[in-house]
Amino acid sequence: MATSPASTAASLAAPASGVALALGSLYLIWGSTYLAIRFALEGGFPPFLLGGIRFLVAGGLLFAFLRWRGVPAPSRAQWCNLAVMGALLLGCGNGLVNYGELSVSSGMTAVIVSSSALWMGVFAALRGERPTAMEWTGLIIGFLGVLWLSAGGDLAGTPLGLAALLGASLAWSFGSIWSRGRDLPSPFMAAAGQMLCGGALMCGVGLGVGERFDGLPSAQGIAAFWYLVVLGSLAGFSAYVWLLHHVRPALATSYAYVNPAIAVLLGALLAHERFGLHELLAMGVILSGVVAINLAKVVKARAS
Repeated sequence: MATSPASTAASLAAPASGVALALGSLYLIWGSTYLAIRFALEGGFPPFLLGGIRFLVAGGLLFAFLRWRGVPAPSRAQWCNLAVMGALLLGCGNGLVNYGELSVSSGMTAVIVSSSALWMGVFAALRGERPTAMEWTGLIIGFLGVLWLSAGGDLAGTPLGLAALLGASLAWSFGSIWSRGRDLPSPFMAAAGQMLCGGALMCGVGLGVGERFDGLPSAQGIAAFWYLVVLGSLAGFSAYVWLLHHVRPALATSYAYVNPAIAVLLGALLAHERFGLHELLAMGVILSGVVAINLAKVVKARAS
């Protein structure tokens, strides 16, 4: 993607300390959300209602703040696009992640979700964006890692959980590619609209499949929920948007191969999640594929 003069100037003007702080926050926050989801589920939140309520609260707060600051509300056509994106990225993407974490560890979930970069390459190719040789190499390496990981191991989880996470990755990837070139509002308003639409859908799905609260969630569950709302949805996304306006996209999206390492480490330290040589090698193969794809994007951007 070509960089405009304005964004180039903004990138040059961005202080190194600010970039480091934003990247560090994004790595740690988004890497820790997988463990926070697990704690919220263990604390009494059903999977789809967890995501639905989370995004309705976060989206409602962000939407109200933006309207108070005078940001225009989305048009009817924009709301339609936001509804599709909310359904794919959040309703299916996050909803199936929550469901998958009922039987798959948080660290393994993060690794499988990182394969979204591989599926994006496939969907982009189907749309006519021919991958480079390095991108094809990354795709092949990453898919081999996914197959190896799915073959078994201590962290593999149930087949249904793995299928849910694969579906989440596919939905997120397809939604990301589908959104390109669509009529959308400003980035923060687009995020608020997606969260409102996706949250409403997830609440509907949760209630439709019979999800209910058996009682008041535990203190740990409530704390994890607010962590997801305030840090995961609001602070994390704000840092991501700021980075997109101040650094190259490849650096801003580098969380894709940093978050799994953070998630695995936190899962092992705080939730006693165990993993063996099989999982470590498979995770290394997947992340190698993701790194190769991101490096290919950097080379392509410099050549354009």
